[in-house]
Amino acid sequence: MNFIIWLIVGGIVGWLASLVMRTDGQQGIILNIVVGIIGSVIASALFGGGINQVITVTTFIYSLIGAIILLAIVNLVRRGSLR
Repeated sequence: MNFIIWLIVGGIVGWLASLVMRTDGQQGIILNIVVGIIGSVIASALFGGGINQVITVTTFIYSLIGAIILLAIVNLVRRGSLR
């Protein structure tokens, strides 16, 4: 059951992060889910909270910040700018 929740919340987090970073047109649903889950892992490393634990508003926001950081790093590598 946790795996399904990871997919759903990861997709939402990845989609919101792609809207913030203006990369939504380049990403599909699978990449949004991957970005959301990896963003949660980054949030767990930086803040000690992500969707790996209990999902609350705080862990959702941390996961969103982690996903935005991930997309910013990808933009830096691909384009040389944050955009």
